[in-house]
Amino acid sequence: MKSIKKYIFALLPLAVITYSCDEADVIIQEQKDANPLPAAQTGDPGVVDFSNYVSIGNSLTAGFMDNALYTDGQNNSFPNLLATQFAIQGVGGGTFNQPDINSANGYSGPGPDGIPGTSDDLGRFQLSLAQQRPVPTAGEVPTAYAGNKAELNNFGVPGMKVTDALNPGLAANTYYARFATAPGTSTVLGDALATSPTFFTYWLGNNDILGYAVGGGANESLITSQPDFQDALQQSLGALVQSGAQGVVLTLPPMVLLPYFRAVPYNAIPMDNQALVDQLNAGFAGLNRALDGLVQVSQASPLVNVSQAEADARKVSYALGANPILMEDDALVDYDRPGGEFDILLALNLITPAERQALAPYGQSRPATSDDLPTLVSATSLGTTVGGSATAIIGVTVPAADNLILSASEVQTVVGTRATFNATIAGVVAGINAQANGSITLVDVQPAFADLFGLSPALASFLIDPTSGANAALAAMAAAAADQADGVLGIEVDGQNLRPDFAPNGVFSTDGIHPNPRGAGIIANLIIDALNTSRGADIPRVNVIALRGIIATDL
Repeated sequence: MKSIKKYIFALLPLAVITYSCDEADVIIQEQKDANPLPAAQTGDPGVVDFSNYVSIGNSLTAGFMDNALYTDGQNNSFPNLLATQFAIQGVGGGTFNQPDINSANGYSGPGPDGIPGTSDDLGRFQLSLAQQRPVPTAGEVPTAYAGNKAELNNFGVPGMKVTDALNPGLAANTYYARFATAPGTSTVLGDALATSPTFFTYWLGNNDILGYAVGGGANESLITSQPDFQDALQQSLGALVQSGAQGVVLTLPPMVLLPYFRAVPYNAIPMDNQALVDQLNAGFAGLNRALDGLVQVSQASPLVNVSQAEADARKVSYALGANPILMEDDALVDYDRPGGEFDILLALNLITPAERQALAPYGQSRPATSDDLPTLVSATSLGTTVGGSATAIIGVTVPAADNLILSASEVQTVVGTRATFNATIAGVVAGINAQANGSITLVDVQPAFADLFGLSPALASFLIDPTSGANAALAAMAAAAADQADGVLGIEVDGQNLRPDFAPNGVFSTDGIHPNPRGAGIIANLIIDALNTSRGADIPRVNVIALRGIIATDL
C-alpha cells in the first residue's frame, strides 16, 4: 500500500506540469457540462402575500416527532418546510422564526425515578434495529424560549385543542408557557395576531378526539363537544381573516389508521406449548360453562337475557399459534355487578361461592377481534404479570385494561366524532369564505391518507363519511378519498414507495402518531398543491425524498 501511495504522489507534479491552465479549464468545463448544477428555483405567489406567514396548530405544527419536541424535528416541521419554499425567489416569503427548543433529544418522560430534571430523563425515541422496536434516548426538560417572542411565526403547541387557542389557561402547558408573551394572560391566537400575519396555516382538532383514542377510549371527557368545537373554530378563523390574512385550514386525518393503533395486532398472544394451552383452557372451563349456563337461564327466566352469540363472544379458548388478547370492554353488560348475571347463577345454585369469586375478573371481558385496536403502549403491558404472580398474565389470564385497547365500539366513536369535526370545519370555512371572498383554502388530507394506507374505495368512503351521504361536505370528502384509494399499501413519491409506518422507508416517526420529516414534507406539498391550484401560485414543491426518514440505531 505504501508503495502505491508513493507512486501516485510521484505522478502529481508531472500532472501539474503536463496540463496547461487552458487544458484544465477544458476538463472542468466538460465536467460541468456532464453534471450541470440545477438552475436556481423561482416561483410566483399568485394572489397570496406570504411575507409574514404564521402557523397555528398542535404537535403536528410544532414539529413534534418521535415522542418529543427536539431541534431536528422542529427544523423539519411542515410549516418550516413550507416557509423554506415560500422564501424561494419570486414567491415573496419572509423569515420564519420558531420557538427553538435547543435540544438534540428533547424530553419524553422522567425516566425510572419518576422525577423530571434528573439524569435518567428520557428523550426522543429512535428505532432499535437490534430490538425491532422504538427505544428512548437520554433527554432533558424543556427550558424557556430565549428569543424574541414578538417575532415568532410558528405557534404550534403540542397537546393544544381547538378551544385552547383562545384560552389563557393554556400556559399550564409547558410548551406554550415557554414562549407565551404573557403566561396566564396571553393566548396563542392573540400572540399570533399580534404579529400582523399576511398568511396562516391552521391545523387544530386532532387533539379534540385523539386524547380519547390513544387512551383506549377510557375517558370520554377528553372529547370536545361539537358546539364548543364550532364556536372556538369560528372565533379563531374569523379573527384571522378579519386581520386581513389569507390562509389554509386542514381537515383531520382518519386517525384510527395510525401506526399507533396498528403496530400491535389484536391476536398478539403467541402459544407454542401444547401443555400450556391445555392448562389455560382447563382454567377457563369454569367461565365458559358459566356463560353457557346464562344462556340456559335466559331461556327460562326474564331476569337474564344472554344470547348464545353473546356468550360465545365472551368465551376464552387458546390454541397453538397467534391468539386474541383477552381484554376488558366497557360496552359489555357487566356480569360481575352486584345482583348481576354471575350473582344470579350463584343464587340459583348453578355455581359455588368459590366459582363465583373466580368469575369476578371477567364481568366485562372477551377475546379481542380484528375490529379492536390495541394501542402501541399496550406492547409494554401485554404478557407481563400482576403482582409477580406467574398465573396472572395481562392479556392472557387477566383482561387487558380498557385504556390499552380501543374497542370496536370506541373505534366507531372516534370515526364518528372525527367525521363530525370535519363537517364542522368544512361548514365554518364555507361560511367565512362566503363573507370574505374565499380567504381560506380548505386542504383535505384524507385522500392522501386513503392512498397511503392502501384502503379500498369502500373502506375509505366509510371512514371519511360514516353518515353515508347525510352531510354534503362529508360526502364530497368521501368521494375524493375513494377516488384516490388504490388498495396498494404505501404512497408513491418520486418513484419510491413510502410506507404508512415507522420502518426505515416509512413516513411516520417512531411514536406511531406524528410524521417524520418525509411525512411532514408530504403534508407541506398537499398545501403547496392546493395553493398552486386555487390561488394562481407557482410554488416549488418540497423534495420529500431528500428529507430523512426515521432515526435508527444498531443497539
